[in-house]
Amino acid sequence: MKRSLLFFIAVSLSAAAAQATTITYGAILNGSNEAPSNASPGTGFARVTYDDVLHTLEVQVSFSGLIGTTTASHIHCCTAVAETGTAGVATTTPTFAGFPLGVTSGLYMNTLDLTLSSSWNPSFITAHGGTTAGAEAFLAAGLAADEAYLNIHSTFRPGGEIRGFLTPVPEPATLSLFGIGLTGFIAARRRHRRA
Repeated sequence: MKRSLLFFIAVSLSAAAAQATTITYGAILNGSNEAPSNASPGTGFARVTYDDVLHTLEVQVSFSGLIGTTTASHIHCCTAVAETGTAGVATTTPTFAGFPLGVTSGLYMNTLDLTLSSSWNPSFITAHGGTTAGAEAFLAAGLAADEAYLNIHSTFRPGGEIRGFLTPVPEPATLSLFGIGLTGFIAARRRHRRA
């Protein structure tokens, strides 16, 4: 009985993941995550949601406490080793359209249409097949491998004052399904002990 319940849980989680068209990534932004690291007291949070059916990338960023004023922000991809190193700019250059510049704190939200060349760094497109589809595939792989990061550049650190690697955030539906499966497993285990 235990094996069949574990198999059910595994199949259910796999089925939920296979149908997903959006993947959410999160990052804690700070100076110690930069390369090279710095002593900035600035902090931030980034949430990036990739939709592989609509071909969009929703970017949400909040930040505060920067020493310098903002000059740019974008996503870099792909580092040679997960969660370390540096990489070229993948998204819009010199900065996300509408990103708050000349400030030490702010909020940002925008959705990039990944089928448009204007959502990309032109050299990133060229380096990955010369098409937005090639650039999207490479960025999606980099996000999945923890090899992409979002950073905020400032007058204090032109190369980047704060950054964070984008890592997957569990979806509420997946966590719910896991909770239901775990509850069922515990109930079955209790019944088995009583018998």
